[in-house]
Amino acid sequence: MAAPVIETCHVACCANRTPNVVSWGRGGTIAFGTCNSVALYDPQERKVVAVLNGHTGRVNAVQWVHKEDGGELECKGHTGPVCAVDAIYTEDSKILVASSASDSTVRLWLSECLRNLSFGSGFMMDVSLVLLPGSRVPILACGGDDSRVHLYVQADKQFQKAMTLQGHEDWVRGVAWASTGGELLLASCSQDSLIRLWRLRAKSGTDTNAEDDHTVIKMKEDIFEVKERDASSVFAVSLETVLAGHENWVYGVHWQPPFYKGGELQQPLSLLSASMDKTMILWAPEEGSGVWIEQVRVGEVGGNTLGFYGCQMSPDGSMIVAHAFHGALHLWCKDQDEEVGGEWRPGVVISGHFNAVQDLSWDPEGEFILSVGSDQTTRLFTPWRKLHSEQATWHEISRPQIHGYDMQCLAMVGRFQFVSGADEKVLRVFQAPRNFVENFANISGIPKQKLLTSSDSANLPEGASTPALGLSNKAVFQGKILPPPEDHLLQNTLWPEVQKLYGHGFEMFCLASDSTRTVVASACKASKAEHAAVLLWSTTTWRQLQSLPCHTLTVTQMAFSPDAQLLLAVSRDRTWSLWRRNPTTSENPEPLFSLYARTGKDTAIHSRIIWSCDWSPDSKYFVTSSRDKKVIVWGPCIWENSGDSVPPPEIKPCSSILDVGDSATAVAFCPVLCSDNSYLLSVGLECGRILLYRWSPGQEPAGGHDWSSCGETNTSYPYNTCAVRLKFIRRNFKSEIEEESSWVQLASASVDHSVKIFNINKQAL
Repeated sequence: MAAPVIETCHVACCANRTPNVVSWGRGGTIAFGTCNSVALYDPQERKVVAVLNGHTGRVNAVQWVHKEDGGELECKGHTGPVCAVDAIYTEDSKILVASSASDSTVRLWLSECLRNLSFGSGFMMDVSLVLLPGSRVPILACGGDDSRVHLYVQADKQFQKAMTLQGHEDWVRGVAWASTGGELLLASCSQDSLIRLWRLRAKSGTDTNAEDDHTVIKMKEDIFEVKERDASSVFAVSLETVLAGHENWVYGVHWQPPFYKGGELQQPLSLLSASMDKTMILWAPEEGSGVWIEQVRVGEVGGNTLGFYGCQMSPDGSMIVAHAFHGALHLWCKDQDEEVGGEWRPGVVISGHFNAVQDLSWDPEGEFILSVGSDQTTRLFTPWRKLHSEQATWHEISRPQIHGYDMQCLAMVGRFQFVSGADEKVLRVFQAPRNFVENFANISGIPKQKLLTSSDSANLPEGASTPALGLSNKAVFQGKILPPPEDHLLQNTLWPEVQKLYGHGFEMFCLASDSTRTVVASACKASKAEHAAVLLWSTTTWRQLQSLPCHTLTVTQMAFSPDAQLLLAVSRDRTWSLWRRNPTTSENPEPLFSLYARTGKDTAIHSRIIWSCDWSPDSKYFVTSSRDKKVIVWGPCIWENSGDSVPPPEIKPCSSILDVGDSATAVAFCPVLCSDNSYLLSVGLECGRILLYRWSPGQEPAGGHDWSSCGETNTSYPYNTCAVRLKFIRRNFKSEIEEESSWVQLASASVDHSVKIFNINKQAL
């Protein structure tokens, strides 16, 4: 079998901010909605094993159907967003699905819509299906904004209302069934901060006679009758208990899944609840008395966050997970070394942006990656090398910047310093604290002394904190081996802000830094030529060096050549400009640039906005990609430092025009040549596809023979999730055994909230 060209190494993503978007399957896999996709996460391997695409809008609800089935079925009919789903298998092995939506209806589906339950102007926040005890009749529970739980049972293949359970004093946010001892328990949670347990049981003739005995004190029971195949059964529902322990809205309840023991299916009486008070509580009846009590309470303290939207429990009950308003997953694991009732500890879990990712940048050594997004955060991911494990997994180990504006761009300046830009006029410079370097060494396995003695680690502060009312991270002058949990990332992994750079008149759009770490180029949004100038900054003094006016509209991306002699800028005005570094003198030691070449509107080939650009590793060629679906390589850029009197050579397209079939939003050169000295390029499209091409400069451009397609990422993509940035790196983390020269890594930032890292096998091209 041929080796794959592209392998997915890591997917950094998080859950959507909706209550029913996470589901833990009995096979051990966690499914959660992320943007328009469903991610399948293995908590044991600590990585996303698959991403399921198909939806054209945000995924609001995910629910496992607990039976092996490799197919899929699309149910259409709701006119508003779907907020909750549940499913069971009926007696004829058909899947019965219940769904609730903002169109004020609940729909029941088999292979098609079976019943449409209208609730007028009300909304059902959650639904749950189960079979009645001792029968194959489904019963549906719906929790709504009328503070009630509505029960429906199937009769003559139609769902009829059985009864309404009252008691909650605010919206019912979650409902969940559990089957135990021939009876059903229904848990309902509400915005009144309470959880109510209802017991449903089948009534017999002896129960009817017992009702005549008025000396027995019993809870009030509501009774309904179900007819099945000319036989009728009577069921009674009573309030079992009210659980009070949360201090804010309770958004989710989840029973520990049943398991087989001795050939019988057993349901543990263990209920998990999640609340906006940032806690999860594990409830269970006390032995002997049967009184429901709080067994475990876990959660987070501090941080400018809201609480939990939902919760799930692993099949064996040893792990619990909550998902928060900002999409983060919070995992706790029961200490296996302890006896029954052992301590619960925070576990390592996936994390990522909860909005569009706008830019990313590799560490110059390729050992970590920084990304910024519209979720107003900057995040740092690195491989975690566990003891006695050959395979490294990627994790977020630092959140250097938590801002008040949507982030747009960043540029690395050395290993432990970066510049970032947001939807504001100010650029901000951040430097890693010493405790980050120490933790990074512990987690990544890189020798600590090697990092601390490098020039990048000189004069590092100890840490950083954010003032209660402020946007700047202040330095704190004063090691863990595991990747930090979410609450630690929020509060204790910030990088101090060391400079602010003022000069632009509008919101920042793109940044670039040169390989010599001396110059940073920045550009902002612009509708006039006076604001479209590129500003250059010195990385030693952090003062403005130069303004480079050329374009008339927003500069969309910039790139310095690998030899740091040329600066390329592409713009919304459909042109590019090339600037060369002037020779430094004793009178003027600062690096300055002058216009070297450009395209005008009469000589431009691109007919739409140029989205992206990049340089070949030898600095001879550069590539541009545009909304007009064209990818073009330009060059060669060979010049001699002969003074300003020598006119620059004309730079023309040196490749045929590559039509990629969709708007090309990102492009990148691989820093390593292929075995035949051809160049490897990646192209990101607006539809979400990432394509790999080889370009051979020696081939005849006529007829497009210089381009050859050599691979792409998986062929199913969520709607409108374009890749906005692509970056290659030489260093690879695939395996310590394989030769590094055979693999390179490609990172992509996308509007589908994800940062993806791909391993690319050059030998398989």
